[in-house]
Amino acid sequence: MKIIWTEPAIEDAQNIKAYIAKDSEIYAIRIIEKIFEVVDELILFPRSGRVVPEFQEHDIREVFAYNYRVIYCLKNESICILTIVHAARELHP
Repeated sequence: MKIIWTEPAIEDAQNIKAYIAKDSEIYAIRIIEKIFEVVDELILFPRSGRVVPEFQEHDIREVFAYNYRVIYCLKNESICILTIVHAARELHP
């Protein structure tokens, strides 16, 4: 399995870090490190995330990093990181 980050997911991570860093650079780094940690774990356990309730498609899943939902899609031998959203935000299919 290999990880593929989409451009929107990369932008999400950058925006999350910039937003949190306004209050705490250290906490911003911790959040981003945790996001990358849970994504790296997907290589070993790609189906460990739950099916995203808003989509109900078995190949679109999510894992959590603190209060952030990392949405990903399983395709062949790839894990495609689609987006990262705060758990309090609504996700529209």
